[in-house]
Amino acid sequence: MSNDENAYGPSSWEWVADQVRDYEASGGAEANTLMDTGLPIIVVTTMGHKSGLIRKVPLMQVEHEGEYAIIASKAGMPHHPGWYHNLVADPNVAIQDGAEAKPFTVREVEGEERAEWYARGVAAYPPYAEYQVAATEFGRTIPVFVASPI
Repeated sequence: MSNDENAYGPSSWEWVADQVRDYEASGGAEANTLMDTGLPIIVVTTMGHKSGLIRKVPLMQVEHEGEYAIIASKAGMPHHPGWYHNLVADPNVAIQDGAEAKPFTVREVEGEERAEWYARGVAAYPPYAEYQVAATEFGRTIPVFVASPI
């Protein structure tokens, strides 16, 4: 993923675009929690698989020994979030957890490894447990990616 060659396409969801802007402008000192929950977030930068635009999304901070879980919950809705397809198309991402973004590569995990990372996600953000129940009703298993530093 090369930020030099592609334009940034902010989210069409105003609160997402605003949070990313404020987080980046402050070096992670502001807009660094999920709304007013006080729970920390990270900003994940992907390449749009259709648009070719740089996409940025604030996600829950689920960190373990320098790696991060990226949980494609979409609050348990029937379909994966749009950015899920960006990760499948290009596993090279940037993650900003604080002052600067750093390069990572992601891989989707399954089985026991997925369960372990999803449990970490629930520990960081308890609604993930409810989201999996809701997604299951739609026949969907919430994808989990592990991001490792490059």
